[in-house]
Amino acid sequence: MNHSKLAEELFDCLNVVKSVEPLTTRFPNISIDDAYQISLELMALREAAGEKIIGKKIGVTSKGVQDMLGVYQPDYGFLTNKMLCESQKVITSKLILPRAEAEIAFKLNQTLTGPNVTAEDVLNATEYVTPAIEVVDSRIKDWEIKIEDTIADNASCGLFVVGKEQVDPHTLDLEELEVTFAKNGETESIGKGSEVMGNPLNAVAWLANKLGEAGVSLNAGEIILSGSMVPLAPAIKGDTFTMYIEGLGSCTVVFV
Repeated sequence: MNHSKLAEELFDCLNVVKSVEPLTTRFPNISIDDAYQISLELMALREAAGEKIIGKKIGVTSKGVQDMLGVYQPDYGFLTNKMLCESQKVITSKLILPRAEAEIAFKLNQTLTGPNVTAEDVLNATEYVTPAIEVVDSRIKDWEIKIEDTIADNASCGLFVVGKEQVDPHTLDLEELEVTFAKNGETESIGKGSEVMGNPLNAVAWLANKLGEAGVSLNAGEIILSGSMVPLAPAIKGDTFTMYIEGLGSCTVVFV
């Protein structure tokens, strides 16, 4: 197995909007360590092409998402400036099989480096939280993924949108926050912060500690997507998704 070659293959998929057969089918002995190495090499290619890392994301944190994908442990990926969709409009033709999910985003004002990062540490290192919609996408054909496939593919990252509200997390009970996720004006799903590893703070702490194993920090100024509170919702051109959390605000994305 050639990590660099597989990273180049996934990078090409990003650029020409195509998918490939699952890595786990082609390389049955691929390990999680192999997958993260491929992911790091994929991100290096993106950086060499001019992208800048502006944050990180946790994936597969809720039971609903785990059951949907058949993947039963969290993973992580990197966010770049190219993934941030400031217009709140997504060009659907630049994605393969997009799905939308509702999350809470953390903006850090202190750096967190594992091991031993706690939920309290995350709370105190957070400048604000805000609603976010992540548009996940997979370069693996038909979303036929196992944990190694999604890790190698930068945790199935696509794009993300953040809301305008910026709220001090000390004023919120994050695990009790309830999100209503609507598709084209109709409620798609309802979820709570507790769906995300018991509390989104726990998810970000997990990420800091997991990245710490690789000598990587969550840096001051970065955006951290803490994981979906609801099942993934398939999206096609013409769809509009809106999430609303009482006490935190709303976020919208339109597929054009």
